[in-house]
Amino acid sequence: MSNRLFQGIIHQMKDAVDRTIGVIDETSVVIACSDLGKIGEVDESVNSETLISAVPFTSGGYTYKSIGNSARAEYAVFVAGTDEYAERCSQLLAISLTNIKQYYDEKYDRANFIKNVIMDNILPGDIYLKARELHFNSDVLRVCLLIRITSKTEVSALDVIQNLFPDKSKDFVININESEITLVKEISESTDSKDLEKLASSIVDTLSSEFYTHSVVGIGTAVIGIKDLARSFKEAQVALEVGKVFDNERNIISYDNLGIARLIYQLPTTLCDMFLQEVFKRGSIETLDQETFFTIQKFFENNLNVSETSRKLFVHRNTLVYRLEKIKKLTGLDLREFEDAIVFKVALMVKKYLTASPTKY
Repeated sequence: MSNRLFQGIIHQMKDAVDRTIGVIDETSVVIACSDLGKIGEVDESVNSETLISAVPFTSGGYTYKSIGNSARAEYAVFVAGTDEYAERCSQLLAISLTNIKQYYDEKYDRANFIKNVIMDNILPGDIYLKARELHFNSDVLRVCLLIRITSKTEVSALDVIQNLFPDKSKDFVININESEITLVKEISESTDSKDLEKLASSIVDTLSSEFYTHSVVGIGTAVIGIKDLARSFKEAQVALEVGKVFDNERNIISYDNLGIARLIYQLPTTLCDMFLQEVFKRGSIETLDQETFFTIQKFFENNLNVSETSRKLFVHRNTLVYRLEKIKKLTGLDLREFEDAIVFKVALMVKKYLTASPTKY
């Protein structure tokens, strides 16, 4: 917050209060005062520890009161004197300046503006007006990364990520809720998906190796223009949700690489049930045992190549052919045929989706 704004308020109040009043920050520096000679002085009575106090406190002939939430207060007001009048004045000043500070932060804080944009808490027509008011550069490439903390820890992941990206004019680290943090990152036109995955990997590795905090990261698509940041953020959310269903072993999921899983995730479960019933007319997918599913997985991983799959499974080629024939007999689908293999692959993903998702209509 601007020290000039604090000084302007104190200057207007000095005639109403017949004592010296002012504002001091957590570094013990007087940043505003009705006695201009005191501005810039260091008063060690106030620091990050004394600001925790929720009630007025006295020191050196002055009464102090923290501004804002005492748990995160950065400033305190002070009034000359240690009597009841000084205490009441300090409390009134603190309330007034807290409200002014909150209004100022909401109006001029860029990070708060970005949060309102990605959370759809601002009207589309107001976005560009607000951007011009904040001198916000709209014509650059940005991307949203959503970091989800999956393990409880006493370390503040928000502080860690803010330290990783200290340039607040280009990168915005925003707290979404107790377990999710968004990084709105300015990137160059040469940045590709691999570069973004490396960036996400560095975040995950730092949290894990140095702070023992496990996390997953969803990556949206790069966008130009502030309004489209909301779309990039929603894509990062979808990436995390789809990854949780279809590939929960990965901790970095990019929206661009979701493939057909993205389509399946958007389908209603009733439609998915109908699809499975139509595909497996001869027999249910539940008739297949774990060994058969493992064989199918390896067969897909080796691009429907019988010889290569049998080598990877350490079985004779005829044994694999026998298993594939068994699958054909049970399901009516020959996985050696490309079209049948596609249908079966999609069916497996749909089954996984139904198992993991609540009913959607």
